[in-house]
Amino acid sequence: MKRVTVFAKPQDSERIEKTLDGLVYYREVVENAVKYVAYVPDELTDEIVDKLRNSIDLRYRESSIAVESQDFVISSALKRMDRKKVLISRPPVERLISSAKKYSRIDPLYLLLTTIAGLIAMTGLFLNNVAIIIGAMLLSPLLGPIYSFAINIAVGRADDAGRSVGNILLSLFSVMLLSFLLTYVLSFFYPLRLTPEIILRFDTNPIYLLMAFLLGFAAVLALYKGISESIAGIAIAAALLPPAVVVGIALCLSPGDSLKPFLMTLENLLGLLAGALVAIPALRIGPRYYYEREKAKIYMVRVAVVIAILGVIILLLSLLGA
Repeated sequence: MKRVTVFAKPQDSERIEKTLDGLVYYREVVENAVKYVAYVPDELTDEIVDKLRNSIDLRYRESSIAVESQDFVISSALKRMDRKKVLISRPPVERLISSAKKYSRIDPLYLLLTTIAGLIAMTGLFLNNVAIIIGAMLLSPLLGPIYSFAINIAVGRADDAGRSVGNILLSLFSVMLLSFLLTYVLSFFYPLRLTPEIILRFDTNPIYLLMAFLLGFAAVLALYKGISESIAGIAIAAALLPPAVVVGIALCLSPGDSLKPFLMTLENLLGLLAGALVAIPALRIGPRYYYEREKAKIYMVRVAVVIAILGVIILLLSLLGA
């Protein structure tokens, strides 16, 4: 349940009350403004706030909209309204933007956590131990930037979307570099070999592109519905972390095969980005205002074209490499 507080000019009262019709609310006159306090079910908040923004003139200093979460509200009217709810829950777009914002900048701790997960995955790959590799996936926070990319493109924030992609590329490059350096150092002290788990990442089957696409779609859907990031992110890490680690290993132990896991990593990354992008219109995520929606559509089309072109190129390289 959300408590929505609105301050507006008196001339906006009729439109506000029309928007709040059917909800539990009260009205109060405050100096040169009117104040409305309404209790809105979570699944209606996005729609109600959107209508309120179009009902009042926000250019005035007195005009504002505030939304607060309520632990519980005791009201027979709210109870009756709750029984009539039939709409699917949709979180406000502002909350989605806020949750994605932290992944659109370089975070040293995020980078450190990813590289540590990469080193753990490398240990599992050399030991041919699937359990250790899965443990690394649980630790790796690779889902966040992909989710941030999709949300920022959806609302027309191309710069933040670009930074999110840069964030994940930097993380993958760091994993590849560190895996190469550590493999090179260890090779002087220990006879390293290409285990079946490592060789498995030399397979550049195009079916991985479809798998990654479905994973990207499902991951954004899971986060949108409030499923824990640690749970939804395991599959994302499975698609990106092990092949990125294998790139570093192959560069040291088998340079002629290093292109294959590199193409697999890029293939999976593009598939994840494409799936995340397709999830956006399916979930009807977008800006509130018309001109912002038009701008976001342009970005969506441009990014989709770029991803499609890169996907075809990598697919052809994978087929030629096979």
